[in-house]
Amino acid sequence: MLQTVSTNNAPAAIGPYSQAIKAGDFIFLSGQIPIDPSTGVIVNQDIEAETRQVMQNLSGVLEAAHSSFNHVVRSTIYLTNLDDFAKVNQIYASYFSSTLPARATVQVAALPRGARVEIDCIALVPTHS
Repeated sequence: MLQTVSTNNAPAAIGPYSQAIKAGDFIFLSGQIPIDPSTGVIVNQDIEAETRQVMQNLSGVLEAAHSSFNHVVRSTIYLTNLDDFAKVNQIYASYFSSTLPARATVQVAALPRGARVEIDCIALVPTHS
């Protein structure tokens, strides 16, 4: 059974997709770009601010799905400039405190709304005893 995950702690979808879908033991999170969910405006001061906003958006969706970064098993980072890799990597790593997920990082020609970074992920639904 599929269950839609939605929260006001991340930007509303800007197209025909869900913020996340629970399917069995997994949560599939759509890519997040650095939109501040309280204003709907993209955060674009620098790559560090963009990355922090993306990770906060992902955190909001994970929380709405009753999960966390500790349960992420796979992610993909999309960058418009691979020269930003080290800065993005440092901020990304700070959100994980246990086993690091599998990951791919790719350079893309462009991202929605002029964003420089987008991240999606797949997480487990935690089991509670």
